[in-house]
Amino acid sequence: MTTTPASAENRSGRSAVRVLLRLWPYVRPVRVRLFSAAGVAIVASCTGLVIPLVLKWMVDGPVADRDPAGVWLGALYLLLLGLAEALLFGLRRWLVARPLSRVEADMRADLYRRLQRLPVAFHDRWPSGQLLSRGTTDLMLLRMFLAFPLTFLLVNAVTILVGVVILVLQDWTLGLVLLGPAVPVMITCVIFERRYAHVARLAQDQVGDLTTVVEESVLGIRIIKGFGRHRSQAHAFRALTRELRGTELRKAGLLATIWGVIVTLPELSIGAALVLGTVQVADGNLSAGTLVAFLSTALALRWPVESIGFLLAMSQEAATATERYFEVMDEIPEEETPSRGAGLHRCAAPPRGAPSPHEPARDNDGIRFSAVSFRYPDAPADSPPILENIDLHIRPGESMALVGATGTGKTTLTALVPRLHEVTSGRITLDGKDITAMPRQTLRALVAVAFEEPTLFSASVGENVLMGAEHSAGQAELERALAVAQADFAYALPQGTDTQVGEQGLSLSGGQRQRLALARAVVGRPRFLVLDDPLSALDVHTEAAVEAALRHVLADTTALIVAHRPSTVLLADRVALLSGGRIAAVGTHHELLRTNAEYARLMSGADHQGDER
Repeated sequence: MTTTPASAENRSGRSAVRVLLRLWPYVRPVRVRLFSAAGVAIVASCTGLVIPLVLKWMVDGPVADRDPAGVWLGALYLLLLGLAEALLFGLRRWLVARPLSRVEADMRADLYRRLQRLPVAFHDRWPSGQLLSRGTTDLMLLRMFLAFPLTFLLVNAVTILVGVVILVLQDWTLGLVLLGPAVPVMITCVIFERRYAHVARLAQDQVGDLTTVVEESVLGIRIIKGFGRHRSQAHAFRALTRELRGTELRKAGLLATIWGVIVTLPELSIGAALVLGTVQVADGNLSAGTLVAFLSTALALRWPVESIGFLLAMSQEAATATERYFEVMDEIPEEETPSRGAGLHRCAAPPRGAPSPHEPARDNDGIRFSAVSFRYPDAPADSPPILENIDLHIRPGESMALVGATGTGKTTLTALVPRLHEVTSGRITLDGKDITAMPRQTLRALVAVAFEEPTLFSASVGENVLMGAEHSAGQAELERALAVAQADFAYALPQGTDTQVGEQGLSLSGGQRQRLALARAVVGRPRFLVLDDPLSALDVHTEAAVEAALRHVLADTTALIVAHRPSTVLLADRVALLSGGRIAAVGTHHELLRTNAEYARLMSGADHQGDER
């Protein structure tokens, strides 16, 4: 069973032509060359249909008259026609090669840009392998469709039409014999197209599932080896490959069926025309040259007719690839996603204690959560929210530690500040400005984040860290950030801060990755800092050194810090206890230790494990 989120109900009854027409904005800039290529291919194909007419002239003329010079002249005509046909087809390929590579590149670039702009909720729903297959396999299918089937569906249709006219003009009775299979062939094509569309979609979704498994196995190779699960992973992979193999065999069976019909029926009609034509020649009702030209034209039409099967198959696969591509492109990017919290305030009065959306912004107000609630977009409508009625104020220049048991929503709360998720209701303000009224680029320039699970990219140490700063940041900012995060190990790497860390940064230890992620968060000297348990992978001595350096940074910023250890909590000026999706208590560390039993239990080490979604 495939894991693509696209609904089969949304795909039912879709027209392949209507789907493929969505490619027009990408094809339009290169339409002149594509139309020229199609015209050249039509001329080339019709040039091939002139050859039977030359044969008719040769048989009824020079051959019948025993004229060697005429035969040689006819042979020269045939040679020139063959060369012209070959050159024209070569010109067609040259015309389409460069523009189609541009179309593929533009589509791939647009897909990548859209993926960067889509909200986190989208990436939570979609397996990465499905997205990878859309950017690789599907776009390759589209380029192949534009290069060959798109042109030759038109070329072959014109060739068949011109060929049929030539056949009927030569002898209408034989022409009708050859047209006999037309109706059953068309019915077969209609049935084939409908059935093949479903199987083609299934196969491409299964390729996406297979890609997901391969990617997860590569990224999780340490876990697989560490737990000795390579056999179970291989078994799961084989199961998916067997499913894909079965689907591909169904595709092959459908192709074999239509190919058999398309090849057999025209061959039978050509045989019948040959017998009938031979009888007519014997009776003197038809010239030998006409019969030769007729049969040569019929044989020249074999390829255009026989190719219908795989051209339709490639077209259906291209339609499916187009559909899959636009499933991603049709998703609403963050900039166009209306905030459900903002929408609520437009329709209802603001919650008690929350500043009105029409109030002027208050400078130096820090971070304020006002009646904030949150439920994941894919959660059932009747399910309780993850966060409910959160009221919290982090004063300017203050550091607030967020403490709570596993699953209480700490990570989710921190993700709301940079709008990685949108609040369901309520509002969040930074210095009195509603974050939903800010462009995301502006918001994320103000707020820096560091996650418990650090992600590094296949780039140098310096490039990974400076990703958190403006483009003008240089070596001085890099050195300062590394010093704050106690990441001096970077200088001891083979090429220092120019050392490539490798995919996901797995060549580094967990603590090293976490320190580089912290350096990335502080390098831009952000006004607001959101840290999700940033020191969880550090040993006690390194943690103490980082905390000492981090205090200087926190003195100049407003920070929200998810914490599990008492040592991390002590970095903060105040502590907020999150319990059951609500703020249960706010105070200093020592106040809560004296007055709140749940907080005291958490700080005693009874519940220091992990974090929630």
